[in-house]
Amino acid sequence: MKALQSTIVGSGPAAAASYTLIGAIVLLGGIGYALDLWRGTAHWFLFGGLVLGLIVGFYELARTIWHP
Repeated sequence: MKALQSTIVGSGPAAAASYTLIGAIVLLGGIGYALDLWRGTAHWFLFGGLVLGLIVGFYELARTIWHP
């Protein structure tokens, strides 16, 4: 059981980074979609939100991987 517990504890940062990546994409994409509906534009805010979500998510992923 100790080996399983240490494996789970060691995988915590990787799981948190993946949730941050997915969360940033979904949240910022959703904000972009809402802005498109509100402004009546042709999905440019959605595209911008998804790109910004990818940038923020990968930044957080890289920060988690390279900073122990």
